[in-house]
Amino acid sequence: MAKVVLVTGANKGIGFEVSRELGRAGFTVLLGARDTARGEEAANKLRGEGLDVRFVKADLNQAAESGAALAKQIGEEFGHLDVLVNNAGVFDREDGPASSVAIETLRRTFETNFFGTVAFTQPLLPLLRAAESARIVNVSSGLGSLAINGDPSTPFYHTKVLAYNASKAALNMFTVGLAYDLRETKIKVNSACPGYTATDLNNHSGPQTVEEGAIAIVRLAQLPEDGPTGSFTHKDGIYPW
Repeated sequence: MAKVVLVTGANKGIGFEVSRELGRAGFTVLLGARDTARGEEAANKLRGEGLDVRFVKADLNQAAESGAALAKQIGEEFGHLDVLVNNAGVFDREDGPASSVAIETLRRTFETNFFGTVAFTQPLLPLLRAAESARIVNVSSGLGSLAINGDPSTPFYHTKVLAYNASKAALNMFTVGLAYDLRETKIKVNSACPGYTATDLNNHSGPQTVEEGAIAIVRLAQLPEDGPTGSFTHKDGIYPW
């Protein structure tokens, strides 16, 4: 029986590439997206490549309801979930420095990147527990690292956009906390930094391809039994919190 993976924010960019690569690895892929037409189009494209990919509605703007509905749907069809990739996220164009960013911008960003991810994940935990050995990958960013933000020698030291950076730091804390809660299970929970990848999120300004951006996520989705939990990794190694 094929393993089942759910990828959110997967109709384009890194999420789409992760879906493709895990489909090629033999997973049944549940391609999550807010927009039905775009999600179906993306799933159809991957099915055209011979992959077992199905669109599912995954909306972090209604995260708790969406997660609960998907938990019911996946439970009825598969009875378990082997991998959850929390890829969906936003970067608000109104984001800015700590001294001037609007509180509403902070709230909007946290609503998706942190609160939405937590609320979406929680209803799916029983299905992950029901799997033989499950994996949760939270797609974070090096900009969410306190160590990197505080180190003038790092290349992104001057990228101080409070809402995005703080929301990814909070997501990393969710990774650490959930890994601790599930430490007695066979579920591994990790954060992945894709790296600065050319996507819609950054107006395609990143130097990496989506294939490069998917590397760390795909690797964490397929960790062996002796792999880490509660880690923060990039395709080239461990990242500091």
